[in-house]
Amino acid sequence: MQVGQTEDGSLPIERHAVRRHRGFRLYLAGQCASLSGGAVTAVALPAVAILDLHASAAQVAILAFLSQLPSFLVALPAGVLADRHSKRFLMITGDLAAVVVLVSVPLASVLGVLRMPHLYGAVFVLGIAKVLHEAAAISYLPDLVDGELLQNANSKIGAAFSVADSAGSNLGAALVAVLGAARSVFADVLSHLVSAWCIWRIRGGSQQYRLQKHIGMAEGIRTGLGYVARHEVIRPLILALSTLGFALGIMNTYRTFFLLSILNWSPATLGLVMGIGALGSLIGALLAPRISESFGPGPPIIVGFALTPLTEVPLLFAGPGFTWQIVLASSLVVQLACAATAGTMQRSTRQVLCAPEFQARMQSVSTWLSAGSRPLAAVVAGILVAAFGIRATFAVGTALMLVPIAVLVPSPIRALRTVPIVIQPRSPAGVETEVTHS
Repeated sequence: MQVGQTEDGSLPIERHAVRRHRGFRLYLAGQCASLSGGAVTAVALPAVAILDLHASAAQVAILAFLSQLPSFLVALPAGVLADRHSKRFLMITGDLAAVVVLVSVPLASVLGVLRMPHLYGAVFVLGIAKVLHEAAAISYLPDLVDGELLQNANSKIGAAFSVADSAGSNLGAALVAVLGAARSVFADVLSHLVSAWCIWRIRGGSQQYRLQKHIGMAEGIRTGLGYVARHEVIRPLILALSTLGFALGIMNTYRTFFLLSILNWSPATLGLVMGIGALGSLIGALLAPRISESFGPGPPIIVGFALTPLTEVPLLFAGPGFTWQIVLASSLVVQLACAATAGTMQRSTRQVLCAPEFQARMQSVSTWLSAGSRPLAAVVAGILVAAFGIRATFAVGTALMLVPIAVLVPSPIRALRTVPIVIQPRSPAGVETEVTHS
């Protein structure tokens, strides 16, 4: 694709006119539909387990664990598949696989045969489909959008995702109340069908650098890990993300329990505070391009990571009462704004600097280290709470958030004031690639 040219070779795109890019509009619509539907399912499936199947606390914990496990087991192979095959095909395949799995839940409920093992299998397979879809989707964006538009595109994605996720969660709660937990899953079925239809409608001549099919899965994973480990900018970014993800995993394991049970918040108050916090994500994502243009991506990324542990400090001392609710809501707005701003910048930086043939594997390494560590973070949180209590566990999680700063400050990211907009293919010795058009 030439700079300033749409995916179908039509009229040029102005630098900040990514919304006029037909392929990107379809991509964004499909991703938002999938995300909002997934948020509904995140509410509905635990409700099915608790309300319809009367699951125990241990069974709910197993359900949550199995939903997160695919990120650890499947992320790296999914990256190899996405670098080897058509990303559009894999995205559509993931959506349709999710449709089949999701339909089975309300159908089994209507027939009276729904049991916990069915839900266990459903969330696990659904997790695999999600990992496969996301590995292809995130790495497809640099194929679809020119390098000079990536920051603007990621900003719009971040802003849209913050709205879609919040709307999906609220819709899920409403549907469970009106339709029942099992029937609510049909909303996610519809969302994946919309996503598949949007991706199918994208037509393009974008270049995709694919891993040669004769290279085995293990070799593809090894070279992907090696590429990330050798890259002087991508490596510290992913290490910082994974460490922050692990720390947040520790914090979030007991955050809701702490707010509802220890501070005696009502569910309505918790929902309101989370909704207010979502505004931070929206604001941060929208401001990211302007901040990047003014300061470059490097300093804002470091500042965003540095402010995150400070936003958790109020939680260490919080007590009951309206004043603390305002303080924690304000802290959440700042935290999510920093996460959205730094997140869109670091994602754009990684996408632009990564060689095209490693896009999916690079992203999958990030997913594997960040999302794949969440089950371990939950286990560590449980051990810490049993040994030292909740507030001490929060202190450990907050302290771990300082590690990304130590990783990023000595790295070249500190001096990164501009990012090249032309993605040049770079292959390590012994790895062959082919250029195709899809």
